[in-house]
Amino acid sequence: MGLFERYLSVWVALCIGAGVALGVTAPELFELIADLEWARVNLVVALLIWLMVYPMMLKVEPACLKDVGTKPKGLALTLVVNWLIKPFTMAGLGLLFFEHLFAGLVPAVDAQQYVAGMILLGVAPCTAMVFVWSHLTEGDANYTLVQVTVNDIILVFAFAPIAGLLLGVTDLAVPWETLVASVVIFVVVPLGAGLATHRRLMGSGGRSAVEQLAKKLKPTSIVGLLLTVVILFGFQAQTLIDQPGRVALIAVPLLIQSYGIFAVTYGLAKALRLPFDVAAPAAMIGTSNFFELAVAVAISLFGLSSGAALATVVGVLIEVPVMLSLVSFANRTKGWFPASPVTS
Repeated sequence: MGLFERYLSVWVALCIGAGVALGVTAPELFELIADLEWARVNLVVALLIWLMVYPMMLKVEPACLKDVGTKPKGLALTLVVNWLIKPFTMAGLGLLFFEHLFAGLVPAVDAQQYVAGMILLGVAPCTAMVFVWSHLTEGDANYTLVQVTVNDIILVFAFAPIAGLLLGVTDLAVPWETLVASVVIFVVVPLGAGLATHRRLMGSGGRSAVEQLAKKLKPTSIVGLLLTVVILFGFQAQTLIDQPGRVALIAVPLLIQSYGIFAVTYGLAKALRLPFDVAAPAAMIGTSNFFELAVAVAISLFGLSSGAALATVVGVLIEVPVMLSLVSFANRTKGWFPASPVTS
């Protein structure tokens, strides 16, 4: 991990502070940004999300799909956790905490927004940082690529229906046109651009050319993330100053979800006797989130200054320290799993 990746939570915290300070001292700047909107999609945020997502999509390789049949237990585990367990447990925890345990601590309208943001995080499995977590646990890089590629393909078709279904459990109206448009704008477009670039580079310079471009673009991805955090917390500045405990309240169910999903996936991987280099990345994919997509969709559906947007950014804030702690735990428990691939 480079300097920025290793201390990402620090940079995010600094950007939160910068965003709050700017939100208080220069609110007109954020009003101007909010006005730059087309079809309920904020153009500034859209640009920043593309900067974040495009370098990740370069690594999606359709050719690896021919390996889907190898080690099917690991892939099946990833898909079951990501699409049949994680979204629904996230929604359940959100409702449990903000409609019951935290009832009275926040207004009902805000509580519904926080639940919506959590749901959007839960329906967006990780597509990028999982390569870092896989590397840190000495995971099978090629198999991780298979898992991520299959997830991205499913994401194109499953995100909107599942998000719409779960958002319907709250009293919030679901603008389906905006939800579907968000998937097209923030997933289909960068994925298509990434695939096209990948194909062209593979034809001219091979895999090394793809890796070189992805490496060059990594700083733009991080800058896009940090600027997005500044913007989001700038819009949330007054709420954070008046009620700083809101971030802590949102973090509680998100932390329970993260460690809980890891425990479920890791435990199932152990029961299935998956090799460690497949089990660890599978657990990391299930735990981590495609927070770039969740942030963008929250803004499109509910607005830059919404509680849903705030909840997704709290997810960004806690993710890196949580994932690093899980990487450490996985590496200490490597002996729980077979050292070499088992026949599936």
